[in-house]
Amino acid sequence: MGLALQPPPHPVERVAVGFSGGLDSSVLLHALQAQGHAVRALHVNHGLHGDADRWAQHCAAVCAEWRVPLQVVGVRVERDGEGLEAAARRARYAAFAEALADGEVLALAHHRDDQAETFLLRALRGAGVDGLAAMRPWRPLGHGWLWRPLLAFGRDALLAYAQAHGLRWIDDPSNADLAFERNFLRHRLMPLLRERWPQADTGLTRAATLAAEAATLLDLEDTRALAEAATADPHALSRTALARLPTARRARVLRRWIAGLGLPPLPAAGVDRIERELLDARTDAGATFAWHGAAVRAWRDLLHASRLRAPLPPDWEAAWDGRAPLALPDGGTLTLDGASGFDAPLRVRARRGGERIVLPGRAHSHALKHVLQELGVPPWERAHLPLLCDDAGTVLAAGDLVHAAAFGGWLRVRRARLHWTPPD
Repeated sequence: MGLALQPPPHPVERVAVGFSGGLDSSVLLHALQAQGHAVRALHVNHGLHGDADRWAQHCAAVCAEWRVPLQVVGVRVERDGEGLEAAARRARYAAFAEALADGEVLALAHHRDDQAETFLLRALRGAGVDGLAAMRPWRPLGHGWLWRPLLAFGRDALLAYAQAHGLRWIDDPSNADLAFERNFLRHRLMPLLRERWPQADTGLTRAATLAAEAATLLDLEDTRALAEAATADPHALSRTALARLPTARRARVLRRWIAGLGLPPLPAAGVDRIERELLDARTDAGATFAWHGAAVRAWRDLLHASRLRAPLPPDWEAAWDGRAPLALPDGGTLTLDGASGFDAPLRVRARRGGERIVLPGRAHSHALKHVLQELGVPPWERAHLPLLCDDAGTVLAAGDLVHAAAFGGWLRVRRARLHWTPPD
């Protein structure tokens, strides 16, 4: 007995299979190898169950028997306000993405029943068309791609395959725990739906496919709209350009922008808050929406999005000779490129207010605050800006954004460059 797996959009040289040791992933690993794919197995040990190490040992034994290379990755599941299911999934996918080589394909064993359950769960949570598209058969992941070749098959077909080929697998007892939403839906709700509508799984899966097609069409227009609102800084969008979009399109563009920056997904309340409080905020109001360690801020005509980082401590100061990069306490770095070091050690410190700097071609000093305002540096970025000073406290540079006249001349003579890397 074989399985006619859904092919990937283009040929692949090597496939990494997400291998839990359960029925579904055992079937996928066996079927891919039987069809001649060069495979390796990735097992993520969440450490959430007392038998987690035994499950890893089972995977090692199966892979040894089938002569499949196995990589076991241990992860720590951080709840961070999420449910256990969501937190474990986030940790698992992060581990998968990290383990993938450039261009490598990760195959996961999600099948038609999983797809139907995902569609229904997202519908119950009020998802839009993107969420109702459920699980895509092919999408980017990390440095490679994610492939789901079993979406056309139900759980019964996988069980029949496993029995026909004498496969052995493990059963995670947590899959029967009705406290988890998916388990409740799988064991209580789906049987009732199938009793009344025998083709419920097929119908829900078809609905997910149609939603995916609609989402693809919407994505094309989202891409155009995002490009129109974009600026030279990928972390900033024009508020004026956003305001010209219809409300529904603007919400999609905001979510796409945030996702492209690798920030946590915008909650529905976040989109509403941005609409009400940030889009029309005064240019100097400092309006902000923060969530899960990230923030969107309104300043001048722009919306800025970034991770929340603690600023440089106001009393922080360090000696620096420029010979090696200086690690800043907020996670940034300061580097002197093209020169072996300064003529004498200098001081690097945080801004404390009231600083002045003598700019090239000017006879008198200027308030550093006003210089940074004219350069368009947002207030929250100024809080991370390291100041390079001499022993007398004279400001020589503010990060790599502003150089004092004398220090700029010193750099030019040596063809050197001061480089500031802000925190991620």
